[in-house]
Parts: sequence; C-alpha cells; structure tokens
Amino acid sequence: VKQRIRKIDRVFCKQTASSMSKLILALAIAPAAAFVGPSPAAPTTALKESLADLKQLQKDLPGPPGEYFDPLSLGSMTFDWGPQGEEATVGWLRHSEIKHGRVAMAGFLGFIAGCTPLVSGEHAVLPYRGYVAGCTPQEQWDNIPQAGKLQIIAFVGMLESYGEGAGSDGSYTHYTKGGK
Repeated sequence: VKQRIRKIDRVFCKQTASSMSKLILALAIAPAAAFVGPSPAAPTTALKESLADLKQLQKDLPGPPGEYFDPLSLGSMTFDWGPQGEEATVGWLRHSEIKHGRVAMAGFLGFIAGCTPLVSGEHAVLPYRGYVAGCTPQEQWDNIPQAGKLQIIAFVGMLESYGEGAGSDGSYTHYTKGGK
C-alpha cells in the first residue's frame, strides 16, 4: 500500500509541477498583453503633384513663410526629358531632394567615421595598399587607389540604376509618373 501511495504521489507531483509551470508561464505572459494596444492603421500621404497643390500646401502649413517659396522657380520649369508636364517636374524635384538629403547625411556620417581612431588609426591588416594611419578623411580619399575609387563610383551608379527601376516588373511606376 505504501508503494502504491508513493507511486501515485510521484505521478501527481509530476503532473502538478508540469501544470504549475504552465500556469506560472501563462500568468507571467498575460499582463504583458494588457499593455499592447491595437495596431494603428497605415498612414496615407497624398502626394502633391502640381505647382498649385504645392502652393496650397504651403498656405495650409503653420508657421512662416506664409507664401510659396521658390526663389529659382524650379517648380514651374519643365526639364529636358520631354513634354511630360508639371507633375513629372514636381515628382523629379521631390525625389532628387530626398535622394540628395540622404547622400548628404551618409557623407557626413562617413566623414565623422573617418575621423575616429577606429577608422583612421593603426590596423593589424591594412584596408588597402598605400594605407597611412592618422590621416584626415580628405587624405584618406586621396590615398585610396584609383581602382578603389572606381569601384565606389560603380557601386553608387548601380544603386542609382536600381533606384530608377532598372529590371523592375510591369507594376513599377516611375516617380515622374506618380510613383513613390
């Protein structure tokens, strides 16, 4: 009888431990779900496609300047890629402003990184032939071999080509034709 009681006790303890660990896990996870809100709807942005839309957008925005600011009259120009119209010009200017802003940020980050001892200091393995430790970023660029500079420029050109939709399927809409 004692052996039977011990056997029942062991089986009961195993089931209780398993059930208890599941219960503790459920109680630990449940409060976290209370702090998770519903997922917000994806924001929608209506692109302003014409010069009149841009002028109205400027009037609707708070703060100065109160009027449309375009000192070079770029918004009213038509560039030399054919008679595509004002919408294509606004799309091209918007895209180029975003792209040039990103390039400027990456260039600044590269300049700052080039000033750090991690990049400009001594290395166990030289990053390229002719590497000189302790140089400024301008001197580092001058020290890179011509083939290395051409590789960098070719890589940037490939990124540009990809950004223009090279090799895209038929669903791609170019940014001068209303695409994003």
